[in-house]
Amino acid sequence: MTSTSHQRARFISFEGIDGAGKSTQIGFVSELLKARGVALVTTREPGGTPLGEKLRELLLHEKMHLETEALLMFASRREHIAQVIAPALARGEWVISDRFTDASFAYQGGGRGLDREKMEALEQWVHPELQPDLTLLFDVPLDVARARLDASRALDKFERERADFFQATRAEYLRRAAQFPERFRVIDATGTIAETEARLRDIVGELLARGGAS
Repeated sequence: MTSTSHQRARFISFEGIDGAGKSTQIGFVSELLKARGVALVTTREPGGTPLGEKLRELLLHEKMHLETEALLMFASRREHIAQVIAPALARGEWVISDRFTDASFAYQGGGRGLDREKMEALEQWVHPELQPDLTLLFDVPLDVARARLDASRALDKFERERADFFQATRAEYLRRAAQFPERFRVIDATGTIAETEARLRDIVGELLARGGAS
């Protein structure tokens, strides 16, 4: 095993609409990195802290005004950065997060229609200097995503949204990817798990090969 402990700590976010398959691949990427000697923390949004997990329950299951929803998302994120993300990076550990701010732009901005300028103001207030080094966007058509959702469990309020909500959410994700091509990698996740894993293996290899360079 080749150690990569000399490398600068990296922050990787996983994004995609519900049913895209991103959560399935977090474990795969984590194991790839650990096998290369990378110390890392895996976390999620909303959540990641005791307060964040309480807010997650409210956000996923309670009806609320769209601006309240966005504010709670960013409140959870502020705590998440302070308690988990920033300390881990300071220790030299990599951070893998199941969603970050791009999800707020996609869901509250795209899906809910919240004004983009308000979203950008919240982003600048909560984390003016912190952005993921790499954002993996798992992109699938809506019909594929809906078919993948586990019908045996109760869906949260986002998963129960209408098709037009998810079309707008997906469109905003792709707009963000086009806006920030230096950190986004868009992965066609319509194929098999093995095909997606092969693509991820290449991306992780490229990231490790760049070493500690920005």
